Amino acid sequence: MVKIDLNCDMGESFGLYEIGNDEEMMQYITSANIACGFHGGDPYVMKKTVALAKKYGVGIGAHPAFPDLLGFGRRYMTCTPDEVRDYVTYQLGALREFCRAQDVQIQHCKPHGALFMKAMEDKQLARSILEAVHDAGPNMIIFALNQSEVYEEAIKMGIPVAKEVYSDREHTETGSIVLTRKGSEIKDYDEMAQRVVRMVKEGKVLTYDGNDVSIEAQTVCIHGDTPGAPILAKAIVRALNAAEVEITSIKNIV
Repeated sequence: MVKIDLNCDMGESFGLYEIGNDEEMMQYITSANIACGFHGGDPYVMKKTVALAKKYGVGIGAHPAFPDLLGFGRRYMTCTPDEVRDYVTYQLGALREFCRAQDVQIQHCKPHGALFMKAMEDKQLARSILEAVHDAGPNMIIFALNQSEVYEEAIKMGIPVAKEVYSDREHTETGSIVLTRKGSEIKDYDEMAQRVVRMVKEGKVLTYDGNDVSIEAQTVCIHGDTPGAPILAKAIVRALNAAEVEITSIKNIV
């Protein structure tokens, strides 16, 4: 049977600002990418999100970013490889302590926003992130786009890596994604769910400019702050079940 992991960026609320539908999303996903304070999240939210993941049996992942709270981590920053390595180490350490206090472990790491996108094309930056991940836990899985520097470097370094695709963003011909979502609202949840099924079972996706390309899916991202995210997640789970695809944690796939 074909297997797939469903992941979601979570724990991005901070202070008085509430972002996403974390507890509702936990019911549908198998991996949670938890913000570590640089683009979203705060100590209380991190603790709460770890507890929610434990409650629902969801794998816990770190979601490190550039230090860009004002821009929600979506602004590109010029940083040295050493700085990026330290940023990721710092954020992994913060999340690890909340996990340790609740007797759970970090399963994976998925960089956020501009850091994620920049590393996919920059070999040196990719290695800096991967070195921090390896130092934090040699068996920690890294999420990466198809045909990316992060994927290629992870293979060379012997770091477990999962190929990620997106349910709510447009793909390019290389398997990358368009950083800004196309449109603010989902009009047809079932259509988007069937697109996920096609990526998972057929290895194909229609790009933002209308080309049909090959893509490999081991984990599918559903952004928690996408309007209607829980409805989309429910539609995806229903469609995958109907297509006889097993939804399971990424640790059972990679």
